[in-house]
Amino acid sequence: MSGLSAMLAAMLAASSGGFAESKALAVQVHLDRAGFSCSTIDGQWGAKSENALRAYEASRTKDTKPALAATPEQAYDRYFANEPDPFRIVEVTRADIAALVSIPDDPAERAKLPRMGYESIKEMFAERGHLSQIALAKMNPGVDWANVKPGLKLVIPNFPSMAEELAAGDRGRPNRPKRPEATLVKVSISKSQVRAYGADGKLLALFPCSIAADKAKVPPHGELKITSYVAWPNFTYTPDFTPPGKKLQRHIWPEGENCPVGVAWMGLNLPGYGIHGTPRPESIGFTGSHGCFRLANWNAARLYAMCRSGTKVVIEP
Repeated sequence: MSGLSAMLAAMLAASSGGFAESKALAVQVHLDRAGFSCSTIDGQWGAKSENALRAYEASRTKDTKPALAATPEQAYDRYFANEPDPFRIVEVTRADIAALVSIPDDPAERAKLPRMGYESIKEMFAERGHLSQIALAKMNPGVDWANVKPGLKLVIPNFPSMAEELAAGDRGRPNRPKRPEATLVKVSISKSQVRAYGADGKLLALFPCSIAADKAKVPPHGELKITSYVAWPNFTYTPDFTPPGKKLQRHIWPEGENCPVGVAWMGLNLPGYGIHGTPRPESIGFTGSHGCFRLANWNAARLYAMCRSGTKVVIEP
């Protein structure tokens, strides 16, 4: 594939099934880098990838009927063939391995953890590359994921870290990374999408999201705004059921990538509702939340970097 460095191409070429030659994979990476996410990058072209591509194309032109790429191969050749290499080689460090945690099932024991971080190197580096864990393994064949040692080199797509994205949202921080500011966020219930727009009305980003399985818990359509804005939030666990005669037991679970609300929380002026991350990016697009809008952690961090307290949010059918 053109656009890959010789070293990366050689490493990727070892993967099976032609995965390394997949232009669909490269297009997913480039679209994500531009702000138009298919959620979890996996090299499989489907509805979320198609939606990301169409939104990207619409953002590039004022033409109401832009010329559309019919296939990911055409999209790659038309938009991304001359873009810089979208992959990088990273090294697993001792600090990475030391940061791993084991998350217990018991709610009270979870509350004792210092943080709810990654449970495996595979999970850690898949999320750093916005990848499914299956895609990470295909890109790095032969790795013994149960016995990873410091110094292991891996190929992943090249993205800013979530810490960098969250720092970009700290508007009081000097020399913070820059992200375009969104003045309007639209949430489409029927499309399971979050779209961010600039002050000039330009579409800046698209992120797949998940909504409540119970339609009664879906926020009503209309205009809201972001009123709380928290990086690395904790989570108050409340059991769904308390036996008669027993005292309700709540637990505060600590921050971390595996916190139920992920790495960022953008609360709305509707009590109990917000836009936030999730430790299960593969679940995005499916219903199941308690009413909030869930994004992959990396997309929650990016949206956080683009918004602020007071940003308008419109809930659409």
